[in-house]
Amino acid sequence: MPDLKFAKEGEKAPAADLSAVAWLQGHWRGEAFGGVTEEVWSAPLGGSMMGAFKLVVNGEVQLYELETISEEAGSLVFRLRHFHSDLKGWEEKDEFVAFNLVQVEPGKVWFDGLTVERVSDNDIRITVAIENDGKVREERFDYQRVLNGH
Repeated sequence: MPDLKFAKEGEKAPAADLSAVAWLQGHWRGEAFGGVTEEVWSAPLGGSMMGAFKLVVNGEVQLYELETISEEAGSLVFRLRHFHSDLKGWEEKDEFVAFNLVQVEPGKVWFDGLTVERVSDNDIRITVAIENDGKVREERFDYQRVLNGH
């Protein structure tokens, strides 16, 4: 999985703040899982960025995600929760999925099993390790910035 990095046991997360990912702010659209995907990210505020993901297949919402990237202990943590189209959560009430920071470079940030990359001013790529039936696969999301609603 060349686009992904994974934390080693006992490894300390590198120092970083939200300036490392501030370029993620905006409205992004792409295609994956047989449909249209969208990510919308807020500007850094209060030590975090807030994001929302939506997957639409054949004109119907399949799932949503609420996402955050937060400054914690001098580093960054990416968290998300999954929701069905009716907003019933996938995870238990107080559960979420967390990805701790592994490495940061200008325009590319590696969390534990999730990578966010600025390809250009109007293109980003998010790569994530997805586990299903005990097997892990790499899923890539290529997004273009949505300008003026298009």
